[in-house]
Amino acid sequence: MNEVKLGISLLMEASFGMNTRTQGELGETLAADYLTKKGFLILDRNWTFGRLEIDIIAKKGGVLVFVEVKMRSNDYYGSPWKSVGSQKQRRLIRAANYYIQKKKQDADSRFDILSIVGNEDNYKIQHIEGAFYAV
Repeated sequence: MNEVKLGISLLMEASFGMNTRTQGELGETLAADYLTKKGFLILDRNWTFGRLEIDIIAKKGGVLVFVEVKMRSNDYYGSPWKSVGSQKQRRLIRAANYYIQKKKQDADSRFDILSIVGNEDNYKIQHIEGAFYAV
């Protein structure tokens, strides 16, 4: 697990009093920036197939990475990544299978979670590589 603390004043101001959708968009933007800085190529964001959605699809070192982004303003109820339960995992796996078929991808793949906790001072990003596997 990799952790990064980001102190972004503009984002901090924007996060004060934001709704869930706005917070989700902020989280996905932070996640995409984080992944890009770590050498990932972002292929798609908010990719949907019917009612299924994948937050970020990226590639690094020949591996296709399906990323679920979870953001909370605090970790009072636990780390955001803990909310990615078995039902959400099954939906992500199904969406990833559709993506691979539709885009004719022939690469190894994995599922990562980017867990983001923000407060008035900074954002902490926790990257969990290979968070779960398709079975």
